[in-house]
Amino acid sequence: MLNLIRKDYIALKSSLWTIIFYFVVFSVAFIPTVEMSMYFVGIYTAFGSIMLATMIDIKNHNHKFLVTLPISRRNIVQAKYLSAVLYTLFGVFASSGAHWLLNVLFPELNKPDLSVLDILISIGMVLVLISIYMPLFYALSKKGAGIINTVFMFVLIILAQPVASLMSMAGENGMGRASVYVVVSVCILLLFIASYFVTVRLFARKDL
Repeated sequence: MLNLIRKDYIALKSSLWTIIFYFVVFSVAFIPTVEMSMYFVGIYTAFGSIMLATMIDIKNHNHKFLVTLPISRRNIVQAKYLSAVLYTLFGVFASSGAHWLLNVLFPELNKPDLSVLDILISIGMVLVLISIYMPLFYALSKKGAGIINTVFMFVLIILAQPVASLMSMAGENGMGRASVYVVVSVCILLLFIASYFVTVRLFARKDL
């Protein structure tokens, strides 16, 4: 399992500058104009990294090679989901660190103070995206990966401001109760787990 995750890192190593580029572009796009930019910089950077990793798999024909090794397809999918979680943590914590630094250096930007809940919300939103994206990626793979990535990025861009407004309204309407967040967190985890099993089944039946 660890070697499969290392494989992802090695494959992505030459493209690390692209992830930094994503982070810079999203920071410039959202921080000056969106009050809740902490969420969007982290989410877009994390999900952009995940899409980049899957496209590298397609480009290098990694799946065709991996299935010839003495490892199960279930382990291949497990490693990809774990790698996606690592990309999520990187994007969210990079965004949190950048916004904390901006609050210290440029308080005139009036960015909201960060909290643990902000970080957890960002992670939860990326996990939802992963739960939808991974089954589609493994189902369509090379034939539809480019289309899936384009559609997902387009939808994320279109929905950025409406989602920010919805989250703000939820907070104003008292949706910040701990019980609500607990229920939502459990639902996200169940969705993530269900997505994993669906993806395993799709990949197991796929003819490579």
